[in-house]
Amino acid sequence: MSFELPELPYAYDALAPYMSAETLEYHHDKHHNAYVTKGNEILKGLPDMGSTLEEVVVNAHKQNNAGLFNNAGQHWNHKHFWNWMKPNGGGARPGNLDAAITDSFGSYDKFREEFLNAGATQFGSGWCWLVINKEGRLEVTKTPNGENPLIFGQTAILGCDVWEHSYYIDYRNARPKYLEAFVDNLVNWEYVAELFEKGPLKIAA
Repeated sequence: MSFELPELPYAYDALAPYMSAETLEYHHDKHHNAYVTKGNEILKGLPDMGSTLEEVVVNAHKQNNAGLFNNAGQHWNHKHFWNWMKPNGGGARPGNLDAAITDSFGSYDKFREEFLNAGATQFGSGWCWLVINKEGRLEVTKTPNGENPLIFGQTAILGCDVWEHSYYIDYRNARPKYLEAFVDNLVNWEYVAELFEKGPLKIAA
């Protein structure tokens, strides 16, 4: 297989003022595109690593192929990241998802607190996540750099990029303000609910 850079599902300026057109242009056109280009270069010299992006991520990790894992992982992360946001996002969650959040965390406010804290306390570059864990419950986690929950047998249904290129143009070093803007004003809860309803990912060994 080969990687392809997806188009953004909205205009560059559609997420303003919470995420600027300049940020999206650099983040999507430069950073995400670089993961796609480098990942494809690495794949050319390898035997079949899988028929899906998820399989490539997991197999690259199992084989300790750091170059492929980093680029494939970041490609997977960003393919979803663009869809985890929308203009006029945030707000109410679809019913089944909201019920699951309350069941797992006690309340939406508790989930929000844990998610914001995970993002704020991820040292250096990385991601914070809402995942379906191995027990089938929702859990907040965080990972460094380009890692994602796939390698831990978890299914990410929401993730926020806390690499500096995701927020520095708009928020400088104020990562907590970026995280609050993401959760309260950008999250596409319908897409999160869609992933939730699909349930745990099944990845071929």
